Amino acid sequence: MPFLFNGLSFLLVIAAVFWWSPPKVSADTIPKESFWSAIRAGVRYARHSQPLKTTLIRALGFFLFASAYWALLPLIARQVLAGDANLYGMMMGAVGLGAVAGAFTLPKMKSLLGADKLVAAGTIGTAICMLVLATSSSHTLAIAVCLLAGMSWIAVLTSLNVSAQVALPEWVRARGLAIFVTVFFGAMSAGSLFWGNLSAHLGIPTVLCIAAVGALLVIPLTWRAKLQLGVDMDLSQSLHWPEPTAEQGISGSHGPVMVMIEYLIDPLQNNEFYSITQELKRQRHRDGAYAWGVFADTSQPGRYLEYFLVQSWHEHLRQHHRVTRSDQALQAKVLAFHLGPKPPKVEHFVAIRAHGEGDIR
Repeated sequence: MPFLFNGLSFLLVIAAVFWWSPPKVSADTIPKESFWSAIRAGVRYARHSQPLKTTLIRALGFFLFASAYWALLPLIARQVLAGDANLYGMMMGAVGLGAVAGAFTLPKMKSLLGADKLVAAGTIGTAICMLVLATSSSHTLAIAVCLLAGMSWIAVLTSLNVSAQVALPEWVRARGLAIFVTVFFGAMSAGSLFWGNLSAHLGIPTVLCIAAVGALLVIPLTWRAKLQLGVDMDLSQSLHWPEPTAEQGISGSHGPVMVMIEYLIDPLQNNEFYSITQELKRQRHRDGAYAWGVFADTSQPGRYLEYFLVQSWHEHLRQHHRVTRSDQALQAKVLAFHLGPKPPKVEHFVAIRAHGEGDIR
């Protein structure tokens, strides 16, 4: 019956989806990405986005160990605490009640601690919960500590979710959040499998203690992976790239496309220029480039050519719409080194294929 009632409750969710009117989106002249191309673009963005990568690292570290008490809670209620389904229901209800209570205190806690310390506090709370469940046989104490587990869970999950949200611009937000959810459920699934098998050999109390210690060790090990790095980034569209020109014979499917940008800089600023182009490298990859490089002219000191490759002409046009104001600020720093005419010379090249293969000759 609980499963039946829960299933029927989803009718309200389905009705809400049908009644919801999504906002109208202006028509885009560029065709939509193919399924696999869109997935590659999302994975590429995640690989080269430092704010998202640090969030994923923190999520992986927490969920691998926090999964222990979620996976073992039914066995804790039955075997460790010698209870029944009523005790298990009360413990789960306490977790939910703790999460609701924690949600009301989150804004104040976040303003006091910040995202990183709040996740650390939630991890400590989760570890305390596992240690108490491993060492106590009191039903009352178990229910009380499940309240703490719920508060800790919502503190960590919300902080990580917000950190993922603010790390993603609109064009890739759904794909980035899908990667975050994949890491979340993947870590929970792998952790549950591991802790369940380990408990069969070492016993539930021992496994809970190991998971608690592991969760505490994760805090200093992942502390350098800071959360919500995207808060100070303006990820709104800048649209500051001028539209590229192309001959009539070039269609959107033509590619790969190579974009080359010429910089004339003071040779004495070579090291500074190189350092900032490494940030530019990550930006180009995030927005769709699959290859990137900077070359120095051997015959003219201070002349550099940056190149990057994208899969097709349409993919390069999408780059023009993906550039954010934060990207614009970084590109302005790069252009500050340029001593020649501004903007610098930009050239576009399309791969040549044999006649009859559907590409330019």
